[in-house]
Amino acid sequence: PPEGQPSGYYVSPTVFADVTPEMTIAQEEIFGPVVSILKYEDEDDALRIANGTDYGLAGAVWAADDATATAFARRLDAGQVDINGGRFNILAPFGGYKRSGVGRELGAHGLAEYLQTKSLQF
Repeated sequence: PPEGQPSGYYVSPTVFADVTPEMTIAQEEIFGPVVSILKYEDEDDALRIANGTDYGLAGAVWAADDATATAFARRLDAGQVDINGGRFNILAPFGGYKRSGVGRELGAHGLAEYLQTKSLQF
């Protein structure tokens, strides 16, 4: 435990540098105070790397202007994308893409998980 904590398990904030797309840490969902740094050539390469995993819970995009960041974010395979440091919106639907989960929580999108649609033909 860190100083001042009586018990528990803690991981210090960690930065992984020189990560490549095929490494496990770049391919799996890592939860904790961890950041991995990967190099990319251009926006298309960054998108290929970001979308080249089996997971897509969340992501973040920073750019000189919101329009550029939004255009990139729309192409990400992630259920939630923070743009230029955007804050978490508790009212927005939440959920991931691919192996990060199917479905959404909150609002009409969350309720849809419990509904079945039937079409009657006359």
